[in-house]
Amino acid sequence: MTHWIDNAIFWHIYPLGFVGAEQRAHAGIRHRLNHIVDWLDYAVALGASGLLLGPIFTSSTHGYDTIDHFRIDPRLGDDYDFDQLIMEARRRGLKVILDGVFNHVGRDFPLFRAAIENGTASQEASWFRLLGGKDETGGPAYATFEGHHALVALNHDSSDVTSYVTNVMNHWLDRGASGWRLDAAYAVSRPFWKTVLTDVRQRHPHAYIFGEVIHGDYNGFVTATRVDAVTQYELWKAIWSAINDCNLFELQWALERHNGFLERFVPLTFVGNHDVTRLASRLTDEQHIAHALAILMTVGGTPAIYAGDEQAFRGVKENRVGGDDAIRPAFPARPEELAPFGWPIYRLHQQLIGVRRRHPWLVRAKSRKIHLTARQAVWAMEANNQTILVALNLRDGDAILPAPGAKNVLAGTAAAITIELDRSTSIRLPGYGWAVLSTEEQ
Repeated sequence: MTHWIDNAIFWHIYPLGFVGAEQRAHAGIRHRLNHIVDWLDYAVALGASGLLLGPIFTSSTHGYDTIDHFRIDPRLGDDYDFDQLIMEARRRGLKVILDGVFNHVGRDFPLFRAAIENGTASQEASWFRLLGGKDETGGPAYATFEGHHALVALNHDSSDVTSYVTNVMNHWLDRGASGWRLDAAYAVSRPFWKTVLTDVRQRHPHAYIFGEVIHGDYNGFVTATRVDAVTQYELWKAIWSAINDCNLFELQWALERHNGFLERFVPLTFVGNHDVTRLASRLTDEQHIAHALAILMTVGGTPAIYAGDEQAFRGVKENRVGGDDAIRPAFPARPEELAPFGWPIYRLHQQLIGVRRRHPWLVRAKSRKIHLTARQAVWAMEANNQTILVALNLRDGDAILPAPGAKNVLAGTAAAITIELDRSTSIRLPGYGWAVLSTEEQ
């Protein structure tokens, strides 16, 4: 039986930004999760089959400084609002994946406040790594996440922490979530994840759980931790970098690496997320959005579209306080209020997501190079004895490229398919053109 994740395409939302929440916690509850409900039909029309949500639990500021993993952030709503979101998503066939911030907590996490008050010998202190002495602020020194004073690292050798994380994950899966993204998974010991996920999977065997891993040994991490997948940052970087530099050899190298990962697991693939500069701002020419998306939607993986990228939203991530604000904006009350110039990119997404959904075997498709120069390439995407072709032309002039076996244009700008007397097949792409081609008669 096919696992539901094999057909998944996620629409990725950063909820606190999406609903226009205040940047800091406040008294009282604001019922804003229904704002996401108002966009579910838009996500379905896009072609998504799931929502990948950023943090929704009580925090002090941006969601990654958690105070209470068992409570919906009051800036978003309460348990009733969560239940309504799950119900409305299910009614439309959408799965919901939650963001689990389990490497660290915020300074206002009650047990951390108790640990600071009661000292390093206290039971509460065993949840953290208090270092003794003072930090630069004059307070007790403690381990943090990558030097961020507001993000207190948990002690993953503590059985209490293990039980807590297991209970949190099971609690929200019991409440209707279908899986978890494990934030900063690379910063947590692999034995910890293996212990937690072994317990969680006993209760929720069909949950989809993937880890945020930026670089390193992807295969080794998956094997050691029991996650289903990791974030494919190598491919993300290669797509925009190769296109900007007109160096498709870089992308070919990443695709070969990607083929190796597909031997072991199906990566979570993307060309944008809540932590990086938006694709429309990253690319030097917006004409190349189609090139990037054509790769994402035909290569093996579980694709995720970051909300707004399908409308060519712009936004540059900056390394400063508030540097994520531009890439995490509020969305209007309803899709009809979006600016008109983004809808052609939305329709491009619909077209390519449609190709993906009509060829579900692409989830495990490996790429095979057919033609490659710095500015032009043709790949065969293959799995289960099935093939489609993907052709890119980054030059400003027409290109005639080999397309062995091509029968029909599924998407793109191919002007013609030509079959020569020797039965070789080629396509003509205009400048900055692209095409996804079927090798089967329609």
